[in-house]
Amino acid sequence: MESMAISEFKAKCLAVLERVRKTGQPIRITRRGEPVAQIVPPTSQEDIGEWLGCMRDSGKICGDVVTPTSDLVDWDDG
Repeated sequence: MESMAISEFKAKCLAVLERVRKTGQPIRITRRGEPVAQIVPPTSQEDIGEWLGCMRDSGKICGDVVTPTSDLVDWDDG
């Protein structure tokens, strides 16, 4: 993965973002040689649509989900 100093990224921000979008290759942004951020290409809307809400209507409530399972006096403070 390519790395870029934060000062260079600041000067070329829009061009770097466009390059990541076009090439799909992420770029790591560093400050004094230490990574501080990573620019990655966005996921496609189709990918988001495949998993978002995919578990809808698959759960089942079995029993009381409101009443506590034990009395508060059963809890030990330590």
